[in-house]
Amino acid sequence: MENYKNNPVKPFIVNPDDSVADVLKKMGNCSFQGRNLSQALDIWDRMLDDNCTIFFGLSGAMSAAGMRLLTACLIDNRFIDCLVSTGANIFHDIHETRGFHHWKWHPDSDDSKLKELHLDRIYDTLLSEDEFRLTDSWLEKLAYSFNPKRPLTTREFLYMLGEKMNNQGLTDCIIAAAYRQNIPIYVPAIADSSIGIALAAKRYEPDDYFKFDVIGDVYETSYITENSIKTGVIYIGGGAPKNFIQQSEVVYSAGHDYENDGHAYAIQITTDAPHWGGLSGCTFSEAKSWGKIAGEANTVSVFSDATISLPILVTALAARRKNKKREYIPQFEMGTRIKLLS
Repeated sequence: MENYKNNPVKPFIVNPDDSVADVLKKMGNCSFQGRNLSQALDIWDRMLDDNCTIFFGLSGAMSAAGMRLLTACLIDNRFIDCLVSTGANIFHDIHETRGFHHWKWHPDSDDSKLKELHLDRIYDTLLSEDEFRLTDSWLEKLAYSFNPKRPLTTREFLYMLGEKMNNQGLTDCIIAAAYRQNIPIYVPAIADSSIGIALAAKRYEPDDYFKFDVIGDVYETSYITENSIKTGVIYIGGGAPKNFIQQSEVVYSAGHDYENDGHAYAIQITTDAPHWGGLSGCTFSEAKSWGKIAGEANTVSVFSDATISLPILVTALAARRKNKKREYIPQFEMGTRIKLLS
């Protein structure tokens, strides 16, 4: 306690010439979520300088909210090594890459009228149901053009899809960037999305529809974790992506009488509180009881809307890393069917 006087809060002084990185550094001497966001930058930067495989969990509909090219930037710059996402983020990203748009609107709408106009609403954002169905049909045809007649992991499926999109010149998107960088993407709840809807169109042709090897997804992410020197996690929201990454630390130990180490670094940006008992607000301290987070892990939770904090955080990270090459790039050999990050 006697050392607390060595760390005074410093008033934020406005400088019109400051960069985003400068602002975030000064926020580290303030309090509350501003300080936490500054700590998130420091921890992420530390991960990139360490021998650390970085998992990035992206929940919700961040692509529809304008965060899709930010995510592609993280991939292209190797600020992350594995993406785990909702299907919505991948589908909305593909939809915009094909030339369609989401539109700014307002939450106080006559939604029955929107339904009549074939407009779907995501809070203050609109999309065309008719255009969405065009992307459904396009995705179904493209996907079935390479159906191997065997179950695929979601990583295999999205890698093939990214390759086809990249070859068609549809390069400005998350899965095309992941294909180019050979970064794995997993969508553990892929059926719970417009991707699942699009692929279900052939369900009525028996034995001729996509089957996903979702347990293969679990195996692969566990394999990545066990074959990494150490791992770090970054969660945008919670849901299936967060838990899927969390459990990668315990899957191997459950079947091999092995005491796992837990993720060594952890950042989360969330608007949920822990006292409701849901995973989206779950603290990293709670996760330590499961062995998902290391006891001495570097962690921070930022309680903020990700559409506010994530652009600030990533812009500052890009500025800090502008002339700094990442030395450690994880590589994995995962058998004859799959070859990651080679």
